[in-house]
Amino acid sequence: MYIYSKVFKIDDHRYIVGYLILVRHGESKWNLANKFTGWVDVPLSEVGIHEAMISAKKLEGLRLDIAFTSELERAQETLLLIMAKQDYTGIFMHKGERFLHPGKLEKHELPVFTSSKINERYYGKLQGMDKDKARKKYGHDKVFIWRRSWDVRPPGGESLKDTYNRTIPYFKKEIVPHLKKKNVIVCAHGNSLRSIIKYLDGISNEDIPHLELPTGKPIIYKYARGKLVKEKDHSFTRKVYWDKPKEYKKKYSKFRG
Repeated sequence: MYIYSKVFKIDDHRYIVGYLILVRHGESKWNLANKFTGWVDVPLSEVGIHEAMISAKKLEGLRLDIAFTSELERAQETLLLIMAKQDYTGIFMHKGERFLHPGKLEKHELPVFTSSKINERYYGKLQGMDKDKARKKYGHDKVFIWRRSWDVRPPGGESLKDTYNRTIPYFKKEIVPHLKKKNVIVCAHGNSLRSIIKYLDGISNEDIPHLELPTGKPIIYKYARGKLVKEKDHSFTRKVYWDKPKEYKKKYSKFRG
């Protein structure tokens, strides 16, 4: 049975409840090889394909209305596998270009919007480098700061702050308005999704370095009365992993569900 966007009545007003589903792409071949990927277009590994299929299984029963993804293959591949498992056909919509499609979308057709605004962080000179070799060359602490800090850029690359500053305006303008009436899936990357979760959960600049998202596992928010709240009472697995002390888990437990 599908879960549709629910309508309920409070104080004689009607409110629409939509769902936001965030999915980090499945393991890529460079995740497997322990390389910095960034904007390099790398496909999913065999494990990543299975992770996408497991994500689709976890999302059974939750109807999808519209999809957003990055311009990178691993995110698009994950999204298409999820949709295919649920018998959706993805129709890529191209803003500003002539769109050749025979009229109104059918029930099994899902509009898909792509944007570089939700691409992974650009890692500059680190792209393609083995992460362990980078730690040996530059030092463990410096590489950790480059990977997880808020506003320190790797050589020639973007900081998380830079990623946040391109991701969040797009999220607010292009994605959030659909949540008033629709269930929206966003299939993207560790750092663009960390940016969205930072924005939604109010995670501080000091704490965000310790938030790590697993590949291929849905994180779900409910939109109601103008707010997005992480779901607590549903059957979907949506773990968010923190790589540092327990106080982070305790501090943000109200957001983690």
